[in-house]
Amino acid sequence: MSEKLTVTEAQLKLEYYCSYQERCHQEVVQKSYDLGLRLNEIDAVVVHLLQNNFLNEERFARSFARGKHRIKSWGKIRIVNELKQRHISAPNIKCALSEIDEDDYQNTLATLAERHWDTIRETNAQKKKKKFCDYLLRKGWESNLVYEKLKELSSLLPD
Repeated sequence: MSEKLTVTEAQLKLEYYCSYQERCHQEVVQKSYDLGLRLNEIDAVVVHLLQNNFLNEERFARSFARGKHRIKSWGKIRIVNELKQRHISAPNIKCALSEIDEDDYQNTLATLAERHWDTIRETNAQKKKKKFCDYLLRKGWESNLVYEKLKELSSLLPD
């Protein structure tokens, strides 16, 4: 990096960084290090961002949960794990999950399950079932829901 940014310049860059996409504290702190700020400067900038509502953990968690469910079709388990990895607090994770409508959740699972079931080109029924379950479990869907869907879809398999 060329010359060191002043705290004010870094603060402006971080305001922009937070304004075009929701960010968690961890991402902002990492970006601050990348900009060459020292620990005490990072603390001051983070406090500024919090006070001016550029940074809001609850808003980030809610947005994250909505987006990952709607766009990537993630289940609640994957969303919770990813939020924990970003050091989001338990109350905010709970808030985030409340953003997902239960009917939407069930519809997303049904659509995803049927679409994936139809794409698996496995002739061995057991292998097909395993691939199906592995895929949905990797996406963070609850095992009881996955096995219910499996039962429903595998009943359509020829014996």
